[in-house]
Amino acid sequence: MQDEALELATESMNEAIERLRTSMSRVRAGRANPAVLDGVRVDSYGASVPLNQVATVSVADARLLVVKPYDRNSLQAIEKAIGSAGLGLNPNNDGVVLRLPIPPLTEERRRALVKQIKELAEDAKVACRQARREANELLKEAEKKKELSEDALKKALEKVQEATDRYIKSVDEIFAKKEAEIMDV
Repeated sequence: MQDEALELATESMNEAIERLRTSMSRVRAGRANPAVLDGVRVDSYGASVPLNQVATVSVADARLLVVKPYDRNSLQAIEKAIGSAGLGLNPNNDGVVLRLPIPPLTEERRRALVKQIKELAEDAKVACRQARREANELLKEAEKKKELSEDALKKALEKVQEATDRYIKSVDEIFAKKEAEIMDV
């Protein structure tokens, strides 16, 4: 029972870390990163589809993304979708590809991005603590049903807490790395 509870907790915590990494990769840090466009959806042939299904996104240099549509007819729709995605990017359309210059970040924008990633990190910590709470409840329930001794419960709770501490530390490290990346001028 202890192993099952610990396994459930670590699985949930791993998912929280992966969500955090994915969310952090979408935050623009001043360098060209195709992941910035992951959330963009394009209206193509009457359906809303992810950008990567209608075009390729590549990095031309440190401050330029290039979006090449599979079908030239969808160029306008892609341009409109990127413009309305609220990313602060202004696509340049040359009739064949879209060039997305990544503007340098202002100090104010950097601080806003740090605030945004801090919220993402806090959400991940909350998810880890929720997983800990659920595992602890499972263990205490097992102890009530006499499936677990008091000593085994105490050891299992300590293991769950150690795992939680490890994952919280991991969240802090991911946050610190991204914060340094954003604040790097």
